[in-house]
Amino acid sequence: MAYLTLDRKKLKTNYDYLNKLFKSNGIEWAIVTKMLCGYEPYMQEVLNLGIKEVCDARISNLRKIKEMARDVETVYIKPPAKRAIGDIVKYADASFNTEFHTIKLLSEEAGRQGKVHKVIIMIELGDLREGVMGDHLMDFYESVFELPNIEVTGIGSNLNCLHGVMPSHDKFIQLSLYKQLIEAKFNRKIPWVTGGTSVVIPLIDLHQLPAGVNHFRVGETLYFGTDLVHQTIFEGMEHDVLRLYAEIIEITEKPVVPIGTMEANPSGETYEINEEDYGRTTHRCILDVGLLDINSDYLIPEDKTFEFVGASSDMLVLDIDDNDQGYKVGDLIPFDLKYMGALTLLNSSYIGKRVI
Repeated sequence: MAYLTLDRKKLKTNYDYLNKLFKSNGIEWAIVTKMLCGYEPYMQEVLNLGIKEVCDARISNLRKIKEMARDVETVYIKPPAKRAIGDIVKYADASFNTEFHTIKLLSEEAGRQGKVHKVIIMIELGDLREGVMGDHLMDFYESVFELPNIEVTGIGSNLNCLHGVMPSHDKFIQLSLYKQLIEAKFNRKIPWVTGGTSVVIPLIDLHQLPAGVNHFRVGETLYFGTDLVHQTIFEGMEHDVLRLYAEIIEITEKPVVPIGTMEANPSGETYEINEEDYGRTTHRCILDVGLLDINSDYLIPEDKTFEFVGASSDMLVLDIDDNDQGYKVGDLIPFDLKYMGALTLLNSSYIGKRVI
């Protein structure tokens, strides 16, 4: 059976790296746990690191965090759906918001639950996912400040997640200026400018992050050590906190060219035949993982001689040429992962999960 591992020591190495980086620059930070898909043993490893704030986009995951560590602050990091307002207030100490009507509902629900709910208002900086447009900002804040049971604790932004718009010094200067204008106009203190995500970390070393940006929320770089700007691994960080091991369930020498009339496969793909492949054979290796679990584009084989042939719902086929490595049925093949691959694996109930 294919299984995923989380390496406790490597996770701690990456956490210590980031914690030192942020502390030395006067930045608070939170860990984003949404990739863990609510898997409690992995979430417990994150909580054991000593983090005081956890962000997630699924309220069921924040409920588990509250059950596991009541004192950890929980933040819901997407605009709340109307039908989830009750649970948002119950399990999230704070939430990211862009709609006044939603914040009004949060205010009413917080009153019913006898709470004050914190809100971070997200500002549009160009990636065109969630965010209030800048020319509406002052009217928006004026309305929100009038609501009871609501505390505005931050102004935030998100970049790179939808259209790939990259962070820059100018964009964060703009975000910091918005905060200053709001504080000056309404005589209110806004503690946090939460502009930082994994893709923003390289700006710190480049000295391109304005001092006003004082809060980060980090997932991908914690788990993969990734410098998302330069597509490398930060020196001193580990890239394989998470790893997939898939079992070989067949190895057979077979023709390279399929035999018979071909149509598109169930995924809609058509196979292109190269003339030089006629008559050639190679060893094909089948693994016990498939499209239901992960797209092969998100897999990074440790053995760089592997060539992905294709996948069906439950099996992945590799070309291993002459099998000079001596692989046999039952062997486990290790893969490093890209973020979206780890996300789908963690969301699959068919993949085993272990802490090492």
